[in-house]
Amino acid sequence: MKENLLVILGPTAVGKTELSIEIATRFQGEIISGDSMQVYKGMNIGTAKIKPEEMKGIPHYFIDDYEPDHFYTVAEFQQRAIQKISEINQRGHLPIIVGGTGLYIKSVTHSYQFSKDSMDEKYRQQLQEWLKFNGKEALHQLLEQIDPESAERLHINDTKRVIRALEVYHTTGKTMSEILKEQQLQTSYNLLMIGLTMDRKKLYDRINRRVDLMIEEGLVEEVQSLLNQGYDETFNAMQGIGYKEIILYLKGKVSLEEAIEMIKQATRRFAKRQLSWFRSMPGIHWFDFTNNVLEEKEKIKQKIYEWMVGKNFQHEE
Repeated sequence: MKENLLVILGPTAVGKTELSIEIATRFQGEIISGDSMQVYKGMNIGTAKIKPEEMKGIPHYFIDDYEPDHFYTVAEFQQRAIQKISEINQRGHLPIIVGGTGLYIKSVTHSYQFSKDSMDEKYRQQLQEWLKFNGKEALHQLLEQIDPESAERLHINDTKRVIRALEVYHTTGKTMSEILKEQQLQTSYNLLMIGLTMDRKKLYDRINRRVDLMIEEGLVEEVQSLLNQGYDETFNAMQGIGYKEIILYLKGKVSLEEAIEMIKQATRRFAKRQLSWFRSMPGIHWFDFTNNVLEEKEKIKQKIYEWMVGKNFQHEE
């Protein structure tokens, strides 16, 4: 029999965390973070990491697992998630992946294969040397020329993953985007996927308010603390949205107001890319969370619960 797996996905700030807690409470669930940033210790505010008191006793995994100097890859996430899903199923509970990193989630739901044939350490070292002399902008432009889709997905500062995408093309003759599209679309799980969406203007307003709240909660102090520990912008984790902009502010390159606006703009663009990625994934059942009136929101949630039970996925206790 296939193992159960529920996935809750959608753009940042749409309301995934709240829904995941309620579903986990009703359906004996345990939550796996499908976010590429919440795995790092000390990076709480900028990643909108769930607070312990918000977990309401629900087990959460892949949060605060590594120091920010760890290079967390999709292949590592896939391996760990597959193992954790089995463990949760063996307990008779429902594994729930929650997050917004589309590639990470799809690597698990649709069994991506990460081939060693696409690795060439010598070429990778050549690119790293080339980067030293030509800069990250020129490196990103190389990728843009051969694989515009990956270039759009990868930030200019994410040089390790840019180099990886160039390495894949060098060794296989295919772009990373082409390889991902060729991967099988079947799943090895008894899988249900819930997608949350929202009117774009309202979502952007929520994003802007969330960024303001992050500043109020101490994002600047969080970034300064990380810098004091030796984690600067050369670390992959510190290239995340919110961190790299505050670093620019702390280095006197932009004002705080400019940094805040940069974070809001980058987060809005990220949400747009998330939606584009999720729209390309098959099998997602979408629910619109635009209406924030409590009674209407509860009706939508009830529809979700009924839909899950109707699919004989896992009955409520």
